[in-house]
Amino acid sequence: MRPIWLCGGLILAGSLLIASMPADDIAARASKLHASAIVIDTHADTPQRLLFEKFDLGHRDARGHLDIPRMREGGLNAVFMSIWTPSKVNGPKGVKRALDLIDAVREQVRLHPQDLALATTAEEVRRAHAQGKIAFLMGMEGGHMIDDDLGVLRMYAALGVRYLTLTHGSNTNWADSSTDDPKHNGLTAFGKSVVQELNRLGVLVDISHVSDKTFYDALETSRAPLMASHSSCRALCNHERNMSDDMIRALAKKGGVIQINYHIGFLSQEFLDARRKIQDEMRAKEKELEKTYGEDQGRVILEGERLAKEYIAAGKLPRVSWEKVVEHIDHAVKLVGADHVGLGSDFDGAWMPDGLEDCSKLPRLTEALLRKGYSEDDIRKILGGNILRVMEEAERVSREMQNTNR
Repeated sequence: MRPIWLCGGLILAGSLLIASMPADDIAARASKLHASAIVIDTHADTPQRLLFEKFDLGHRDARGHLDIPRMREGGLNAVFMSIWTPSKVNGPKGVKRALDLIDAVREQVRLHPQDLALATTAEEVRRAHAQGKIAFLMGMEGGHMIDDDLGVLRMYAALGVRYLTLTHGSNTNWADSSTDDPKHNGLTAFGKSVVQELNRLGVLVDISHVSDKTFYDALETSRAPLMASHSSCRALCNHERNMSDDMIRALAKKGGVIQINYHIGFLSQEFLDARRKIQDEMRAKEKELEKTYGEDQGRVILEGERLAKEYIAAGKLPRVSWEKVVEHIDHAVKLVGADHVGLGSDFDGAWMPDGLEDCSKLPRLTEALLRKGYSEDDIRKILGGNILRVMEEAERVSREMQNTNR
């Protein structure tokens, strides 16, 4: 049954019926639902592995979170591959690195035509799904990679990039980051022109990583709905990378979507507090990893996850269960409804919770939502339907702007 909204709270009509069903019936229903849905992940950092390790997605790997066999096993039908360089890799070097990452993604599609299809529109995602292929899309994580040049942004769009995260860990010359000291009080005039050009190009404006003021400036400037490609809920874990309830409401009011991040440091307040107590110790070890692996940031991230697991095993950090992802989904749904929530894992770019170690475990989320009494229609939206709707709206805005030459 469809959830009923009353006084801002979510009453899960039918939850008693779900609870009374035999466990095997619920599991079977969830399996069928997951297999028939279009499951989309809006953020995976796997391109780092493709570029620096020459990793081939065609075989199941003992490390990392994502490859074709595990995507098939987990029913992952489409994924935005993150084109990312650290904020310090900018200027011409940043542009060159971004182009190398784009090429690495496109090469995997070329090498695995039976399994993968490059997609740039919602319709192309649906077409790939109908053909039994996994749609590969690209999102650019960090506005520093456009090198303060709208022409470079247009080049990326022509190569298939379909969202731009306005900042990463540091401020750009035109936008403030959530993890840097404010410099611009949000977006500069040029930053607003970036948002407008993204609208014209049909490229989604992604507000993960940006400061609160940058978010509100982008929301006011953009004609199309915004997305948070990989952010969770600040009310449950008070990290600046997460979104406050007011931000989530504002995002939804304009038709946007928050894609929940699986990183344990964004899911669990207990974990975040414990890590802050040993931050200096952990950061020293992470710097050693950076010295060892240099520019291979994908390897640094995966080794960092291994280090975190050692701290967890030693009792210095708490364990975080995959069920925390469901808690963040449920919190956002209770705030704004199931039309404005989705999945943005941060696979291969973050530390995964117990039970959701890689993309093969995704069916657990579908079953958990079904057990909570979510309707099948709402689960389909969360799994992928919502981001397809936002893409379609951005495409519509782009057509209107190009038809009026604005």
